[in-house]
Amino acid sequence: MMVAELGEEMVGIIRGSIKIVSVGNLYPNPNPNPNEGEAKVGYILGLRVSPLFRRRGIGLLLVCKMEEWFMANLVEYAYMATEKKNKASIKLFVDRLGYSKFRSPMILVNPVKQHAIHIPSNVIIEKLTQVQAEKLYRKFLSSAEFFPQDIDRVLSNKLSLGTWIAHAQGESWHGLEDDDDHRSSSSILTSWAMLSVWNCADVFKLRVGRAHCACVLLAEVSRLVSRVLKPCIRVPSIPNIFTPFGFYFMYGIHGEGLLASKLVNSLCNYVHNLAVKTEKDCKIIVTEIGGFDELRHYIPHCKFLSCSEDLLCMKKLISASEDMVSFDWTKAPPPPTLFIDPRDV
Repeated sequence: MMVAELGEEMVGIIRGSIKIVSVGNLYPNPNPNPNEGEAKVGYILGLRVSPLFRRRGIGLLLVCKMEEWFMANLVEYAYMATEKKNKASIKLFVDRLGYSKFRSPMILVNPVKQHAIHIPSNVIIEKLTQVQAEKLYRKFLSSAEFFPQDIDRVLSNKLSLGTWIAHAQGESWHGLEDDDDHRSSSSILTSWAMLSVWNCADVFKLRVGRAHCACVLLAEVSRLVSRVLKPCIRVPSIPNIFTPFGFYFMYGIHGEGLLASKLVNSLCNYVHNLAVKTEKDCKIIVTEIGGFDELRHYIPHCKFLSCSEDLLCMKKLISASEDMVSFDWTKAPPPPTLFIDPRDV
């Protein structure tokens, strides 16, 4: 973290992190070198400048200092996330600092209702051990863009609530043996899906500000109607998002087989029910997924609260190896799968 001070007053702040991630499935070799297709990246987040001191070049200076720290640590690419409507941020990073508009993921937000959602009885959902989850992710998502090399640290983080797998009832499922790498493929079902959950509620709270009184009233009426009619009919309700609340973040969403879409939908509903049962402060379920990922159509969300196009911007800093000199990740076409690290939320 870096801060900008004017006299004794802090007028700006920026945070950054460094990690090694996959640059996507660039090499068709079935037995690639473990280091091929990976890059050391720096993620810029939390850039803030006091309103009274904006338009003075403070944000530009902070980003340049962060890039210097990245390059001192041999970071190959720097990237950041913003909204497509954030003209000030785009002007700074794209127009002035030379970042490329890289990817347009979708942020899907699903309000937590006051009642549990029905999950089909023929769908079986099981919680995986950390070792099982890591093996599945490394086997099926290790070539997804931004897949972190230290996925084990993500899964073992205290904020990670766990990883679940869903499959159809009647299919053979023996689980993944923690000490047997060879069974990891034979144990996978013909149709299955998995995801992990990150508890952001324990880190920070959100609040929808400057809401019109009519919106607040509508939300309260919808909750009242839902409570009254709950025994008779399921009525959609809007949670109280006008006071500070927490949320769950779903990541690592993946599915295989003809029933993958149905199983992903069931897993998302399972996470919703988990929030209803265990976290009174959790008002929404959030996920971020690649704009070309077919599974995006089956993730429950509210269009009013969701963002159809977020924006990732990237800049090439240095080339760490001869193999990557001629390759510029910023110009690579978008793949179907994008792994969003929950630590970047």
